[in-house]
Amino acid sequence: MPAAIRAATPADTSAIFALTYELAEFESLTHVFVATEDGLRDALFGTRPSIEALVAEQDGRIVGYALFFHNYSSFVGKRGLYLEDVYVQPSQRGSGLGSALLQRLAALAVERQCGRFEWTVLDWNQPAISFYEKLGATVLPDWRVVRLTGDALVKLAAGGGA
Repeated sequence: MPAAIRAATPADTSAIFALTYELAEFESLTHVFVATEDGLRDALFGTRPSIEALVAEQDGRIVGYALFFHNYSSFVGKRGLYLEDVYVQPSQRGSGLGSALLQRLAALAVERQCGRFEWTVLDWNQPAISFYEKLGATVLPDWRVVRLTGDALVKLAAGGGA
């Protein structure tokens, strides 16, 4: 049976959650993985969804996924499509599923009149960087991710900044 890329349904939540954990293992980030399946279900399909997902299915089994949401560029003056995660199980890499997921997302970005389609990649993941560049993406050398979490986030929220 040929592979299929489709929008996720609530029944896919467990499989997406399991693949998300596999991604955390691949990136050596399980020590920061605190997500729950219920939280993922709510983010995808709750009363106020904050993300969307595509799944890659092979022989009736979900073997890859992409989580994404909209952001906004004040300079471009349009919303963008931000890819939070893209993951294909190692046994399926090289099958075209990663390209198919990104192609579908690019089509959604064009269809939704987005000005950008963006994501981040770990600097050590050269196979992914090369893959993205072959697709026509540019890895921006001058930008760094800035993040507030945990106590630092709570402290700033309470007015305890610099």
